[in-house]
Amino acid sequence: MPHLVKASTIQESPEQHFQHPLNSNAVRHTKSIGDWVGLERLGVHLVRVEPGRDTTQFHYHHQEEEFVYVLSGKGIAEIGNASYEVGPGDFMGFTAPSQPHSLSNPFDQDLVYLMGGERRSVDICDYPKLQQRLIRSGEDRQLYNCDDLQQFRI
Repeated sequence: MPHLVKASTIQESPEQHFQHPLNSNAVRHTKSIGDWVGLERLGVHLVRVEPGRDTTQFHYHHQEEEFVYVLSGKGIAEIGNASYEVGPGDFMGFTAPSQPHSLSNPFDQDLVYLMGGERRSVDICDYPKLQQRLIRSGEDRQLYNCDDLQQFRI
């Protein structure tokens, strides 16, 4: 397993297409560069989001921390009840649990960022706008509908 991946290899490698199962407009083109060097407990991804797309569904994790570092383009970060324009050099970090968050690209050029996070064996992810909770244990995923996510607070 290599410990170094050269920029030319990253640039020439194909992207993986990902559409979020709870948001059909959330389409990311991803290179999972952490996998290329054998990282198992930390996911590191180079992500490209086309104009007019979201990156995910508004969410937060109970167990896993994550971060986003914008490399190029612009986006709108929704964090809690506020929205912020973000661009190159901006960094967002989310503890576990954190404020709900999402990122969208309403601008006319691709948004490119580095995203990373933990890979715990168990995580709980809440989608407050959908009133849904995802519980993941290993490869098993269970999605629950709930009228009040507060009743499930850990």
